[in-house]
Amino acid sequence: MHDRLQPPVEQGMFDLTEQPWIPVLLTDGRESELSLREAFAQAGRIRRLAGDLPTQDFALTRLLLAILHDALDGPGDSDDWAELWEDPDALAPALPYLEEHRDRFDLLHPHTPFFQCAGLRTGKDEIFPLNRIVADVPNGNAFFTTRFPGAERITFAEAARWVVHAHAYDTSGIKTGVEGDPRAKAGKAYPQGPAWAGNLGGVLAEGDTLRETLLLNLIAADQWKTKRPDLPAWRRPPIGPGAADDLASRPAGPRDLYTWQSRRIRLHADAEGVNGVVLTYGDPLAPRNMFDAEPMTGWRRSLAQEKKLGRSPVYLPREMDPARAAWRGIGSLIAASAPDRGPAGEPVPELRPGLVHWLARLETERILPRGRLMRLRTFGAVYGTQQSVVDEITTDTVAFALVVLSERDPSLGRAAQDAVTDADLAVRALGDLASDLARAVGSESDAPRASARDAGFSALDGPYRLWLAGIRDGDDPAELRAHWQRQARQTVARLGDELVAQAGEVAWQGRVVTGNKGETWLNTSSADLWFRARLRRALPLAVPDTTAEGTGPGLIPPQADAGQADAEAAEAADFDTAPDPERATA
Repeated sequence: MHDRLQPPVEQGMFDLTEQPWIPVLLTDGRESELSLREAFAQAGRIRRLAGDLPTQDFALTRLLLAILHDALDGPGDSDDWAELWEDPDALAPALPYLEEHRDRFDLLHPHTPFFQCAGLRTGKDEIFPLNRIVADVPNGNAFFTTRFPGAERITFAEAARWVVHAHAYDTSGIKTGVEGDPRAKAGKAYPQGPAWAGNLGGVLAEGDTLRETLLLNLIAADQWKTKRPDLPAWRRPPIGPGAADDLASRPAGPRDLYTWQSRRIRLHADAEGVNGVVLTYGDPLAPRNMFDAEPMTGWRRSLAQEKKLGRSPVYLPREMDPARAAWRGIGSLIAASAPDRGPAGEPVPELRPGLVHWLARLETERILPRGRLMRLRTFGAVYGTQQSVVDEITTDTVAFALVVLSERDPSLGRAAQDAVTDADLAVRALGDLASDLARAVGSESDAPRASARDAGFSALDGPYRLWLAGIRDGDDPAELRAHWQRQARQTVARLGDELVAQAGEVAWQGRVVTGNKGETWLNTSSADLWFRARLRRALPLAVPDTTAEGTGPGLIPPQADAGQADAEAAEAADFDTAPDPERATA
């Protein structure tokens, strides 16, 4: 995996500024492992980080950002940032900075081991398996990993990556109590929730190289509510067991937040590598209303928390749904940037990530061109069983021109958001068709609906991504949406035709069912008529207009609608099925 010889490891020392430990994918397609110094020095030829898990990439990127923020002591504002963007040596200050603080980047330092608590021990001096920090070995599910029966020994490089990841994504649950922690009771530390990034639906702006990625996510200080001093973990006094005593005034800013010590960790190692760990809770950080501090997640208003706490508004991080592609959540990227932008002073239901607001600002101030293609990569961890295990890790990427995020002219962003709504409605019509066909043969199972919806969103995934990436400055939002509706109609109608063709003889014969307006005969033919009517209502702009049609690259021309007459007949008859619980609560 390495493209060079590793420097020798001194006894009792693993210097992360010199030793290779960060997995990367280079722009020429090769993989490598680099030290911190190399990662900054060679950032222009690194395509991206390539850690053991996507969430590890997120955690390591935030570590690199904390180093860069502190090395630059900025940027202070967008003008400072613009100078960095144009400077080929913008990351150079990180190299002397790492040299200055290299003692705090020693993974095995006897007094200040990197991201660890020296001397951390239990009352019985127990040492625990590395499964507690190696996140690709699920607790209690060792058969579902290539490390069976577990991670008994790992290299110093891999251990360093998992230490960073544990501070970001460690699970909740009962942990080991350690000596000196006043929170420990009878040898146990009781749940305090997952580590900080585990609360987030993480969002990163991804450039063509690691240099661009770091700079795009290097948000200027005048957009933060930064307190002084904003220090990363390695510039604070060495931590001990228990929570820090200054948490009421923290996090102070991005350097503090990106290196938040959510856990107390101590690695156990010998000359050959790391073979055990002690891990317990560190500094707690509640996620409520942290939108002014945490820029790499969207936020949703929580009425339940408002009722519980007796105050308003309360916003929680918007988690990533592994069953929902990133493009389907584009509305949260185009949401308001402040909580007070709702109608009549009512707080808005969701807030866009601060990072997205920063990118929109770069477009507004014309620092980045409106037509620049922006890739946002999302990250999420799904926890199960009272957040004590990681059930699933998810990542996705969505790309679009920066103009879609524009706050000066939000019309293209609204068109992108409305197109997702169009897709949702069209897929809902497809799910109703599947449900009706199942009811025609006497089945009340919801499985056909769910399967059809999955197929619908899967079929629209590629077309929507291409449509979104094709939006350019100057496009007509109405025409864009009309073209999208035609494409969505064509795709979903084809899937509907397939469902009808596969319905079977019993469904063609049908049966009497009770609907909203009494009893009616439900068979394949009537189900198909209702589907076409619903699809026409969901995508009204897709109805052929023979008077004028726009053209555009990658956009399909209107097609003759063979089922239009049937759809109109169905609408005239006002047919409908029994109430759909999903539609009623949407």
